[in-house]
Amino acid sequence: MRVLIVEDEPALADTLVKALTEEKFAVDIARDGEEGLFKLTDVSYDAAILDVMLPRLDGWALLENARSRGVRTPVLILTARDMVEDRVRGLNLGADDYLVKPFALAELVARLHALIRRSYGSESPRMAIGDVVIDGAARRVFRNGTAVELTAREFAVLEVLARSRGRLVTRATLAERLYNEDADITSNVIDVHIAALRRKLGADFIRTRRGEGYMVDD
Repeated sequence: MRVLIVEDEPALADTLVKALTEEKFAVDIARDGEEGLFKLTDVSYDAAILDVMLPRLDGWALLENARSRGVRTPVLILTARDMVEDRVRGLNLGADDYLVKPFALAELVARLHALIRRSYGSESPRMAIGDVVIDGAARRVFRNGTAVELTAREFAVLEVLARSRGRLVTRATLAERLYNEDADITSNVIDVHIAALRRKLGADFIRTRRGEGYMVDD
């Protein structure tokens, strides 16, 4: 899953990038509000973390502008502003969640996962597709009750397909959701992950529409 962090405090931004990367998110960073707005409107992120006090364009204006342009990315406001009126303002402008600094990284990660699940129309971290069960919280996969070992990238591909089940997911969409803007990926890397998943979960688990993309059945 790909996440945008809009934060101008270098130490906090670096901490967030490191923590979320360790949690297997693909992470992009914007250091001011204008850069954040450009990236949020240009890239299809699974979620965004937004500070309020930003240079060039504050978080309130960024959020309002993005929503007015039709951006539906789930947004978590992360700020030291803890007044009720600030929370209300953020939610009324279109934020999906609000977390006050200082905060626990574990809570931030849990809230991000919850936002992403809801954006895909699911409240539960567990998904069952045929004989395959995917536990998004524990990042584990079972087939017929037996644990299946996946790499971080394989799990990420599977999670995107599973949360989009019944719908076609293009190769470009998978690459966009799995890799940040600095990643140097080869043209066949998605195909390699798909082939590995088929070996581990069954040849028919993921269907290919030649020239279009991949899907798992609903």
